[in-house]
Amino acid sequence: MTLLDTLTEAPSVVDSASERAARLTEAGTAWGERIAANRTAAHLTYKVKGVGEGSVLTTVTAGKHTFAIDEPAALAGDDLAASPVEIALGALISCQVVVYRLYAHALGIQVDEISVDAEGDLDAARLFGIDETVRAGFTGVRLAITITGPESDDRYQELRAAVDAHCPVLDLFANPTPVSVTVTKAH
Repeated sequence: MTLLDTLTEAPSVVDSASERAARLTEAGTAWGERIAANRTAAHLTYKVKGVGEGSVLTTVTAGKHTFAIDEPAALAGDDLAASPVEIALGALISCQVVVYRLYAHALGIQVDEISVDAEGDLDAARLFGIDETVRAGFTGVRLAITITGPESDDRYQELRAAVDAHCPVLDLFANPTPVSVTVTKAH
């Protein structure tokens, strides 16, 4: 059984626009009530764990979900899974889809289908210690969002502005985020 088979068999997968609308309304109402009752209810901490295996493969556990991240052979991997930068672009894409759906619903903008393509430019010279003057991460990311639906281009641009202002992963890409790192030797 493939991952796609598992996802399509899951009873919680939303198939219709009316089911999606009901879920979005329910979630928005519940979060609104929780946050109104206690502002700190909006403060979330996500915990994810990764364990190195094999050459450079990492098995990641996020809640009840486990997935692999690897590198292609050219970067010492076995190419058994997407690379960390591909996963990062995938996280950006999936967050865009979520926030487009949320704000389309909130703004009354009909989105029948949405797809997102992402491209990221990376200079590997820094990764390999060859050129310390270039950035280690992406030097540019391009998103191409395709929406189908009956709305005018102006309405979809209104939606884009709302998504740009509220997408958490887009914010991670667009703005510096404080990161602290500790290294501990296991005993």
